[in-house]
Amino acid sequence: MGKRLDGSSLFSGINAGLANSFALLSSQYSDGLTLENLTSSLTNTNITNTAYGSTFASYLTNNFNSVDSNSDGTISADEIQRLMSNMATQGLTREQIMSLGASSGMSTSLQETVLSHFDDIDANKDGKVTNQEINAYGVNSEIEKQKIEDRNRIVNNMSMFYGDDSTEYEGSMLDYRYLDDDENS
Repeated sequence: MGKRLDGSSLFSGINAGLANSFALLSSQYSDGLTLENLTSSLTNTNITNTAYGSTFASYLTNNFNSVDSNSDGTISADEIQRLMSNMATQGLTREQIMSLGASSGMSTSLQETVLSHFDDIDANKDGKVTNQEINAYGVNSEIEKQKIEDRNRIVNNMSMFYGDDSTEYEGSMLDYRYLDDDENS
């Protein structure tokens, strides 16, 4: 079997990006992480030239009101921690994966797989995928792959009743029998 799908790198990468971006952004603005400061950070080369800076700053700017849960006009470390906890327990939306995933350090193949199978992975259909849902999807996908491989092996091995099982033939078993009889004539 191949490598199983595991979403932990997705969540840990996004959490690391949020924590690192918050630390970087907070160090740049003594008056706190306000919407105005976030907006100006999008053109600040000290931030935009970092691996996480502009992507996560853009995300925080676009989602400022929902992240600033106490509505005091600044995003605090506690609010970032709450955001990360919510993402970990409630899952990530398709938009969060698209906007934060590429900058999180996770493999692009994981991001592409999760996005292309998002509706299948989202088992409870809440519009978010959790690490547990991603892992369960990966296990179920591997089980289905194994079932198909097993079925194909059984069908291919049925040829031993009609002749040489090392010969591969794509037709029906009856065709194979007649083919085998013709070859022996």
